[in-house]
Formats: sequence, C-alpha cells, structure tokens
Amino acid sequence: MSFWWFWTQPPVIEEALDEDLPKIAEIHSLSFRHNWNIEEFARMKAQDGNIVLVARRSSPYGTRTPLGFLVLRLAADEAEVITIAVHPRQRGRGIGKRLMEAGLFRLYGERCRHLFLEVDAANESALLLYRSLGFKEVGQRKGYYGDSGGDGTALVMRVDLR
Repeated sequence: MSFWWFWTQPPVIEEALDEDLPKIAEIHSLSFRHNWNIEEFARMKAQDGNIVLVARRSSPYGTRTPLGFLVLRLAADEAEVITIAVHPRQRGRGIGKRLMEAGLFRLYGERCRHLFLEVDAANESALLLYRSLGFKEVGQRKGYYGDSGGDGTALVMRVDLR
C-alpha cells in the first residue's frame, strides 16, 4: 500500500467522541473570531437533540484526528446548523461538503423536514457550498456579524428534506 493512499481517500464522517472536543475547539478557534471552549462543546454534545459529527482522515494506521466538524440541533421536525468548520490546512478538499451531506442524511433519517442555517453574506465559499446542497435564502439579518468582511448581513437559508 502506498504511503499516499490515505491522503487521497475521502474522510470518514462519524459521531464525535469526548476525546475529540479539544481538537474541535481548536478548529473552531482557528476558524472564527469568537471562540467556543471545550466545555461549551461538551455541553452542546451532551444536550438532547444535538448532533456533533467529525470528519477524520481515512487511515490504515489508525490516525483519528478530526479534520473538521459539524454541530446540528434538531427540535421536532426542524433543525439548524449551529456551527461547521474545517481546519484551515484541510479546506478546499470537500470536507465541509461531506460533513453537510452526512448531516443531511442523518436528519432525513430522523424525519426532519427543514434544515436552517445562518451564513455571512460575504462568505462566498460557504454560500457556494450551501447552494450546491439545495439551500435557498429565506431571510436576512442586517448587522448580525460584527467581524464580517462585508456589511455583517447574515443570510438565513433553508433546505427542505421532505
């Protein structure tokens, strides 16, 4: 088996483990100005209705370090993306899309009808991803993001699963 085999394999998406929380918090801190600490992620993971997924490199050597993560909150037949992030060195490899696809599949299995999210209107790469997954803009929140590269407008987006 080639050494480069595991670099070319798609990531494995699975439920986050407690030991993933420090790396999840680190990825979040590298991705957002407002950081959430390990304890906040532990509370989110423990809360009923929350789903925390991680993307890991597929490796025959057992490397289990998260490359990215997704936090969803499910209530009744609707859900929302709480946060999603991919380590800066891993971006542009489709990891965010694979996380979102796994989340959508999981929510569909939970009989969820709609998934909502908020995204900075200036975040072009995120908008491309969400639109490619069928999300549509359903609202705006002006001045929502204080550290935006644009005017701080958050686009509220929704995808219908049923």
